[in-house]
Amino acid sequence: MARLTKEARIAVFMGGTSRERGISLQTGKAVVRALRTRGYNVTPIVLDHDNLSQLNSHKIDIAFLAMHGRFGEDGQLTRLLRERGIPCTGSTPEASALAMDKVRTKKVLQRHGIPTPPYIVLCGDFTTAEADWLARADIGYPCVLKPVADGSSFGISIVRDRDGLDKALATCLKSGPHALIERYIPGRELTCGILAGRALPLIEIKPKHKFYDFDAKYYDCGTEYILKPKLTRATYEKVSKLAVAVHNSLGAGALSRVDLILSEDKIPYVLEANLIPGMTSKSLVPKAARALGISFGRLCEMILDLALEADTAYNYFGEASGRQEEKNQQESRASVLEGACV
Repeated sequence: MARLTKEARIAVFMGGTSRERGISLQTGKAVVRALRTRGYNVTPIVLDHDNLSQLNSHKIDIAFLAMHGRFGEDGQLTRLLRERGIPCTGSTPEASALAMDKVRTKKVLQRHGIPTPPYIVLCGDFTTAEADWLARADIGYPCVLKPVADGSSFGISIVRDRDGLDKALATCLKSGPHALIERYIPGRELTCGILAGRALPLIEIKPKHKFYDFDAKYYDCGTEYILKPKLTRATYEKVSKLAVAVHNSLGAGALSRVDLILSEDKIPYVLEANLIPGMTSKSLVPKAARALGISFGRLCEMILDLALEADTAYNYFGEASGRQEEKNQQESRASVLEGACV
């Protein structure tokens, strides 16, 4: 199937066994509703196991991955679908596994000269006293403690002293045997969606309490999402270009979301990249797409169309014949920038 058609049998994968199952179900149900509203033949597939045993009775032309967390987001599901000859949204299994691992991601960013907060990794059996000594020696307080391979801000804590470290470690190590300790960078939290190789409008995130943790992300109605953050044009462009560079350095496919901190001295530090970003009512990529006039249903349709492209470079403007379209897109981006920059 070279192009998406209304007759295509679309399966939306959601659920899974990771801690992010609930968020995945929200994303999946939203995608199913949006595609059905646009007249597509959609089958929701809720996975209860980390395999494709539930798929044997379904005939599928293309899969939309609404899977967050282990198995769905780390490339395993993509690999299994490809082995069955089923095209799917998202990135390659290799890129997905890379982006899921925060330590491997940081090493790639460092090789490409992309700013990311200094960090250390705690491996194996260690005591709070040992972790405290390492944190003080290499990072300093306050610091950020996070699992190496969890999403949706699970297990992330801002730690200000040894007592806080003890509690944060207990939470973090529920996700696995390794913990990432990162320097806390005070500043403004920004996020940038990347669609078809191009940066969507930036969004500034202002949580009402603490920082942008799981509760702020999905349940705290006080969190502000600012679609026209007050940034200079130079800073706005710098952050957008940096997000695209992250996307490219990880070998991401049609879609990603890059999270950053803009420090008080105006240096953007990359925190992480998400290659299957959320698509719930509170999700950031749909908000950014709406700022360009792209409805949620149309966004889902575009993601599916891009999954059918043979060339994973996703040249959004095509070859030389796309110059007029490129000019139109640039004018659209300029209008967004005019309202966002000061």
